[in-house]
Parts: sequence; C-alpha cells; structure tokens
Amino acid sequence: MGTKRPGPTQTTPLQPPALGTTPFRQYTLAELMEATHGFADRNMISQGGDEYLPNFAYWGCLHGGQQIAVKRFSKDAWPDEEQFREKAIAVGRLRHRRLVNLIGYCCHIDNERLLVAEFIPNNSLARHLFNG
Repeated sequence: MGTKRPGPTQTTPLQPPALGTTPFRQYTLAELMEATHGFADRNMISQGGDEYLPNFAYWGCLHGGQQIAVKRFSKDAWPDEEQFREKAIAVGRLRHRRLVNLIGYCCHIDNERLLVAEFIPNNSLARHLFNG
C-alpha cells in the first residue's frame, strides 16, 4: 500500500506555509496559462532580460481568486530543470514581511520555466514594504 503519487494534473504543497501565506507548490502549465489568459499581451506587467534570453512577467488570477505574478523564462535561461526546481524551492522558503512571497514554480518539459509570486497591485507595494 504505497503512497499514491500525484499525476500530471495534480499538484501538492511542497512545504507547510508560513502563517498567513500561500503554500509553495508546483503549478501546471495549464493552470498558469488559464490564470494569465494564455500569457496575453494585455496581462504583461514587465519585460526584462536581453535579446537572447528575454523574460516576461504577467498578471494572473487563480481559480480561488488569488492574484498572482508569473515570471516566464525560456528553457535556455535555465536549461537544467532540476537546478531550476531546486533554486525555486530554496527561494520559495524565504518569508519576510518586506518580501513579496514566491508561492510556486512550473518546469514544463518543452521549454518553459516559470516562477509564481503573490501579486502586489500598484501603490500597495510601498505600503507592503514600509508599513508592514
């Protein structure tokens, strides 16, 4: 009677959440595509990187209504899937009242590397940082 492992569409929390925060977990590409309306241009909130390794950030909303920011990297920026996963989990463990919380990641086999953070709307970041 072994433990049933999650299938490709199931996800599980990777660690217990800090008090008042969202648990860190692995998201599916389908979940993040739905949340960002297929990474629609209208949901893009920033663009970084360079011409060879661009990265983009998108606003999204999960099924439960939680607003998220999704940072999208190409596979070329993080070719080693295991290294990306380990770094994402390590950063996801960091919790501080003056940090925006990383709440998950997605490593899609084809060419996606994504980080998921709690979304902080305009004008609330300063309040979050300085009045927290």
